[in-house]
Amino acid sequence: MAATQNLSVDQVAETLVEALPYIRKLYGRTIVVKFGGNVSSSHDKLANVAKDVVLLKLVGMKPVIVHGGGDEISVYMKRMHKEPVFVDGLRVTDDETMEIVEMVLVGKVNKSIVCAIEQQGGRSVGISGKDGRLITAVVKDPKLGRVGEVEFLNTEVVESLSNAGFIPVIAPVGMDEEGRGLNINADTLAGDLAGELHAEKYVVLTDVPGIMRDPSDPSTLISSLSLAQVKDLIKSKVIAGGMLPKVESCIRALKAGVGRAHILNGDTPHSLVLELLTDKGIGTMIDGQ
Repeated sequence: MAATQNLSVDQVAETLVEALPYIRKLYGRTIVVKFGGNVSSSHDKLANVAKDVVLLKLVGMKPVIVHGGGDEISVYMKRMHKEPVFVDGLRVTDDETMEIVEMVLVGKVNKSIVCAIEQQGGRSVGISGKDGRLITAVVKDPKLGRVGEVEFLNTEVVESLSNAGFIPVIAPVGMDEEGRGLNINADTLAGDLAGELHAEKYVVLTDVPGIMRDPSDPSTLISSLSLAQVKDLIKSKVIAGGMLPKVESCIRALKAGVGRAHILNGDTPHSLVLELLTDKGIGTMIDGQ
C-alpha cells in the first residue's frame, strides 16, 4: 500500500496501460504456477501471491497452481518421531511416510492455498493427482519406496474446473494402477502439467530473484535467456544445486510446447503481476526458441 501511495496518478495510469497488451495476449490462456514452500508456509506471503493469482483470473487468464511442501512434511515427520531420509534429493517414502505426505500436502498445504485464494475473492478447488485420475504414476526406484514418476496425466478434471471459473490447486500426490498413493516431485509435475495443458506460461515461484551468474549476488540476475543459453549455464555449473530441478522443469515445459517459462522470487510483493504484466519484469524469463 505504501508503495502505491508514493506513485502519482499518472504513474499508476501508465502502469495499468503498460499491462494492457500483456492482458490482451494472455487472455484465455493457461498459466501454470508452481508454488515453493517459501510461499505456501507463510500466511502473509501466501495472501500476497493469492491476490496476484485472483487478479490474473479476473482479467481473463486461466491460472493453475501446483504446490510442494517438503519442509512441512519433514516437520510433521519429526513430530511423529520419524527422521526424514533423502537419496539424491528425493525423500525415501515408506508406507508410514506416505501417510504423512498425503496428510500434509493434501489435507493441510493444499487447503491453505485454496482458502487464501477464496479470501481474496477468487473461486478455487483443491485436488490431488488421485482426483479424476489426474496423475497415473509408477514407482521411480524401489530403494526410494513410494516415490512416483509420472506416467500419464489426465488433464480433463483440471480443464473442467478452469473453464468453469475455478482456480485449480494441485497437490503432487499420484497413484499407481493399483490405486496406491505415490509421492511426486512437484517441480517435475508442474513442468509436465504445463506442457499437457498447452500453457502459454509456466512460472516457478521460489525464494531467490531468478537465475543469477553468482548465486550469492542478486545484482547478477539474468533477466532473459534462450533455451540454448540455459543449457550452457548448466554445463558450466552456473545453474546447480536447488536451482537445477527448477530449471529442468522449465526445460521440460518448453520442450512440450509451453510459450515461455519464468523463475522469480515469490517473496517479492506482487511478483507475478510484475513479471507477467510489465515490460521490465522482475525475474528470469526463458524462451523456448
